Amino acid sequence: MFILKTSNSISQIARLRSPKFRQTGSNCTLSFWYYNYGESVGAAELRLLVDGLKKPTVLWRTYYSEGNQWLKAVIQLGRLPHPFQFSLDKISLGVYEGVSAIDDIRFENCALPPPALSCEGPNHFWCRDTKACIDSLLVCDLVDDCGDGSDEESCDPDLQCDFENGLCNWEQDAEDDFDWIRIQGPTPTVNTGPLKDHTTGTATGHYLYLESSEPRQFQDKAVLLSPLFNPSAHGTCAFRFHYHMFGKEVYKLSVFQRTVSNAKGWLLWYKFGNQENRWIRQTLFISSSKPFQILVKGIVGDGFTGDIGLDDVSFLGCTLYNGKNLPTVSTTTSGTSVPATLPMNNCTEKEFVCRASGHCIHMIQKCDFRPDCSDESDESACVSEVCDFEDKDLCGWYQPALEQMSGNDSILITKTFKWQLGRGANLYPEEEQHCPLTDHTTCSQEGWYLFADSSNGEFGDTADIATPVISLTGPRCKIIFWNHMNGSTIGSLEVLYKSSNKTSKLWSQTGSQGPQWNRAEVFLGIRSNFQVIFRAKRGVSYMGDVAVDDITFEDCSPLLISDKPCTSEEFMCANKYCIPKSNLCDFVNDCEDNSDESPSI
Repeated sequence: MFILKTSNSISQIARLRSPKFRQTGSNCTLSFWYYNYGESVGAAELRLLVDGLKKPTVLWRTYYSEGNQWLKAVIQLGRLPHPFQFSLDKISLGVYEGVSAIDDIRFENCALPPPALSCEGPNHFWCRDTKACIDSLLVCDLVDDCGDGSDEESCDPDLQCDFENGLCNWEQDAEDDFDWIRIQGPTPTVNTGPLKDHTTGTATGHYLYLESSEPRQFQDKAVLLSPLFNPSAHGTCAFRFHYHMFGKEVYKLSVFQRTVSNAKGWLLWYKFGNQENRWIRQTLFISSSKPFQILVKGIVGDGFTGDIGLDDVSFLGCTLYNGKNLPTVSTTTSGTSVPATLPMNNCTEKEFVCRASGHCIHMIQKCDFRPDCSDESDESACVSEVCDFEDKDLCGWYQPALEQMSGNDSILITKTFKWQLGRGANLYPEEEQHCPLTDHTTCSQEGWYLFADSSNGEFGDTADIATPVISLTGPRCKIIFWNHMNGSTIGSLEVLYKSSNKTSKLWSQTGSQGPQWNRAEVFLGIRSNFQVIFRAKRGVSYMGDVAVDDITFEDCSPLLISDKPCTSEEFMCANKYCIPKSNLCDFVNDCEDNSDESPSI
């Protein structure tokens, strides 16, 4: 079906209504192909009209001509228990021609789960009226998966929060940079954040979100604190939540667990970057021999299209702790510092000794971007996951060539073409013509960055700065960094991969790229026992310094084999790893054994 705009009338509106639908299941999605082309073709939006609600919910929008092509839209509907219909509204502007069209409308996974003759086992729940058999992890998660509400009856309200009436028993952290915001409908910024909540699937429902627009700055953090829970053995406590990370500049959402009140805890899970315009469910299994607390931390990205949403948080198999606070530890005890000498242990030469507890972990778990020791000592002598070079910190990066020089070579070191920390405030007049005046992190002359000083060395000299050996990375690991290459005689910048004595080039850029910071992304994937090297090559003169800033290793921790079965939203790899079903058949070896890309799926 198409609309042909040829009239000179301004703001013509065409409206297409769907039939009325009775309800949908919790995994329902709507997809269609659309065409919107013309100099002033105008905007279009799809709205959800639910019986009993006066306010419509916008599900999808396009604002302008998107070229002479068909594009696909996928919309997450989720559980809608009341009758509803859709309205597709098209607004044309101006006096030029424009064509809008829609085709191949498809509903998927929209039926309620079918009835079952039996539903046995501890991992299943038999719905009371619909007789559907669902995963027990879907019970008391604030979603009516049964279709009759029986999976959400007799639930402890202190173990769940849909944010419809506030934060429940969750609290904002007083020691972070800003707070999560409770909101209805879309976030204030276009092309980022949710359009609706997850609980109701409409603009009337509430959720929390992290605002990334001004006055927020890159890497500002907002932390949400759960209530306190009793010890949980063998992962019997499950934490479920739904998150939304949509926008070109979305940065990071992570979940921590802590047993002392003045520590940030240890990382349980994290996600980087744009995850598309949808709510995604995540389940984490928690083990703790002590009372504990969960922290949900969102970090602002480098721009205003980086809003992050959070909704429908719930716990299953957990009990609330009666104490008022978790204990505190001094800065000299375990968890906040790494002892200089090894504690008593029974570790072999092929194992790493956790410095505080003396526990043994496999050496492959050292420097793998996942803390496996309670004091995080296995990640202490490694490259940092995120490095902005502020406080003049190199985050574990080092220069092999300089370390080979002795102290007697101080004059030689001074004149060597090498990497060093710099900032705009330290530049001499006219140096800003070929060296960054501001850093990327703070966009100020006081902020620090890393640069290769071309006033030293000769044409063709190279300067390497490397990570310590990285033990293992996951299937979606990549490096994101910002580079500044400006000047008439600038050389080149390369990103290298080194394993044993083999070195290969992953990325390179040569010549002046203009007087601004430019983003670069390098895919690593699954690799083991390797180093990453940034190599700058000097140009023919001093007129051009290569600089880098805000180096991030994104999604690099290796996969974990869970002690629980994969959920209904996950795929079990041949090697027993669990991955999201959305990662199937996407040309990426997410399982590490390629079973997620098998033609037989």
